[in-house]
Amino acid sequence: MSLNPVMLAVRFLLELVAVASFGVFGWCAFEGLWKFLLAVALPLVAAVVWAAFSVPGDPSRGGRPKVAVSGSTRLVIEFSVLGGGALALQSAGLPGWGLALAVLVIVYHVLAYDRVVWLLNRARGGNRTRTNDRRPGI
Repeated sequence: MSLNPVMLAVRFLLELVAVASFGVFGWCAFEGLWKFLLAVALPLVAAVVWAAFSVPGDPSRGGRPKVAVSGSTRLVIEFSVLGGGALALQSAGLPGWGLALAVLVIVYHVLAYDRVVWLLNRARGGNRTRTNDRRPGI
């Protein structure tokens, strides 16, 4: 279900809105030079974190990861960026938009349950399960 082109498009739009939300927060919550600096820096940091850390073999993300992480770590990153975008809107004085984004993020992850399960079953390096690092006989 999560590889459906419509679901991929929804996820991409959620990513864009979440990243932009950090910029809105920087603009609305701060004054002076900080307003300009954070309106650019916060979305940039969110986008770099989103793009850099991924699970090897993730069918929804092409190519090799820049930094390989476990599926559960990737899920935490996704909830932090997407949920953080909702919280950023709330904190910027836009509670309706923040609630709407939070609901959309939750609905998306419920509908993309197959991806959530896939991520939770991935250990670091893309293996299905964690293996015992001890060699037999040692």
